[in-house]
Amino acid sequence: MRIPEETVDRIRQSADILEVINDFVSLKKRGSNYIACCPFHNEKTPSFNVNPTRQIYKCFGCGKAGDAVRFVMDIENIGYGEALRYLAKKYGIEIEEQEQTPEDLLRQNERESLLIVLNFAKTFFQETLQTSDEGKSIGLSYFRERGFTNPTIDAFELGYSFDQWDALMQAALRRGYSRDVLEKAGLILSKEGGKVFDRFRGRVMFPIHNVSGRVIAFGARILKTDKNQPKYLNSPETPVYHKSQVLYGIFQAKQTIRQEDVCYLTEGYTDVISLHQAGIKNVVASSGTSLTTEQIRLIARFTPNVTILYDGDAAGIKAALRGLDMVLEEGLNLRLLLLPDGEDPDSYVHKVGAEAFKAYIQQHSQDFIDFKANRWLSEAGDNPLKRAEGISDVCTSITKIPDPLKRQTLSQRVAQVFHVSEQSVISEINRQLRQQQDRSRKETDRQKEREMRQQPPVATPDEPSFDEINGLLNALEIDTAPAEFTEGAIPQPSNPSPDRSKVARTPLSYQEEECVRLLINYGVRELEPGITLCQYVLSELHEIDFQTPTFKLILSLFREAYSRGEILTADDFLNRQSADEVDMQQEAIHLTTPRYEISDGWLKHEIHVPSEEEIGILADAAYRNILRIKKMLAEQRMSSLQQQLREASMKAPEEADQILTEFMHFKRIDIEISRLLGTVISG
Repeated sequence: MRIPEETVDRIRQSADILEVINDFVSLKKRGSNYIACCPFHNEKTPSFNVNPTRQIYKCFGCGKAGDAVRFVMDIENIGYGEALRYLAKKYGIEIEEQEQTPEDLLRQNERESLLIVLNFAKTFFQETLQTSDEGKSIGLSYFRERGFTNPTIDAFELGYSFDQWDALMQAALRRGYSRDVLEKAGLILSKEGGKVFDRFRGRVMFPIHNVSGRVIAFGARILKTDKNQPKYLNSPETPVYHKSQVLYGIFQAKQTIRQEDVCYLTEGYTDVISLHQAGIKNVVASSGTSLTTEQIRLIARFTPNVTILYDGDAAGIKAALRGLDMVLEEGLNLRLLLLPDGEDPDSYVHKVGAEAFKAYIQQHSQDFIDFKANRWLSEAGDNPLKRAEGISDVCTSITKIPDPLKRQTLSQRVAQVFHVSEQSVISEINRQLRQQQDRSRKETDRQKEREMRQQPPVATPDEPSFDEINGLLNALEIDTAPAEFTEGAIPQPSNPSPDRSKVARTPLSYQEEECVRLLINYGVRELEPGITLCQYVLSELHEIDFQTPTFKLILSLFREAYSRGEILTADDFLNRQSADEVDMQQEAIHLTTPRYEISDGWLKHEIHVPSEEEIGILADAAYRNILRIKKMLAEQRMSSLQQQLREASMKAPEEADQILTEFMHFKRIDIEISRLLGTVISG
């Protein structure tokens, strides 16, 4: 299905990158840009940078970069067309849908197909709940008994599945969805003998949404007594649903979590829904699984503060203790609240009301030190060994915290609570940290030993040693007098190297990158009247090609444009969207996004910090970059000639003089460039 180009342009113009990314990550302003911890990889210190002026993002940790459309594609793992549809829906832009041909359906990727059929199932369950006699008498009655209002039912898109073998499947097949897609989405089951039937039958349905609000799975509760059926039934793992990475209610809660700067974590669907209806909307649940590291990192996108709300029974205490260290290990600030025995968040908020529930949270939530200490002190009594065991247990939790300053501060709290010296607490924490480091080191050593035993012996190639090469250079009587050189004296590099993301980078690739960065950012700037940076660089690099494929392509595009009387700018690269131009767009984002900004303090005190945009500095940067590129090309040629000289000395001595003459020529070039750069000249 093709979206008209004018509609694509309208979507792109309407999409604001700050608004789009804020749906998934909490951004904080820093200078003219915004930062956050990257949603694409685990990190404690923010390296994710958003530039609202250029409408691009860049992570300096993992390298992810792009515009609003690319962000949606990356965060949702969906295709270009589906990302455009997501943004169109967000900004109320109507897309004229065209009838899909069989070829269109084949081209549609699996993930998008699953999301579409899951959305169909959600709508089917909603309509069954609201319009069918069975849905209203059973499903809707149950939700009314739980106290859920119509706005709440709509907000969570609750539904009901017919108590029939294949009601959903038949409806889906009539709409053109295949059995294969329905089964991969976890909506139907196949048994031996060819029997196929709905997974969910006769249950109230709780759609599970991802961060952007797409339905990715279902939780379902049976309402009749049937010992052969589980009370709750969840969707299986699918390509779009991994329960360890999902939190129930995160879509409905994310804005309030960001505003309140705290997330309440519960265990069940109805806990989330009841608290949301009571006005406590910053609440999510780790339903269907014990709390996982991925779920904690999902919370960390929106706030560093977590309060765990668990039942006050033994199971609730055990669950709270199990998740405690995991939350601390991810660097979040943690508080815990145990409700009165026999109560869960759903029942308690109905019993006391929203305001009393909020007051109870404020009065009874504890930090993890008080939470653990109270249990140990009540159990230990006057037993000093038990008290020591309790101190050690609390210290173990503190060692999970990655921030040393936090550990130092919390050690003071432990000393106060247990009435012991702070130094003894610090000593215990350090002892445990050393033990953890020793265990980690030993495991690393064991892993290396296992890998070495699995590696076959590798023969050492017969290559000249470092001393041999130095001896060859010293034996050459080279005239070190400066010599004139031009770029034409340096031969074309051959055999371009593979993509730098797949191999170790060469020193030359960094200089090529710097040259391209100057062109993209400052190509139109005049270094002197009538001479632009682009004109200077292209004239100096006449007949020289880069070796890194992406940089070689960018340089060729500058040459082509300049031959037409044009100079390309950053926008010419940032707006490229075709599949074969993604690498170029990513590179342009990397080269136009500065990692650091001048502190406001320098500006406040009127301290001038030189900028590379100043003409003198920019001209010098371009000049030195060109020199380094030519120097490295000369060094490459010299290295090749060394090998040729070695071979000629053994096989064809008559060729040695010619090779030596050429080597001396490039050596003079190398020495002259080193002098111009002011670098140390060896040999």
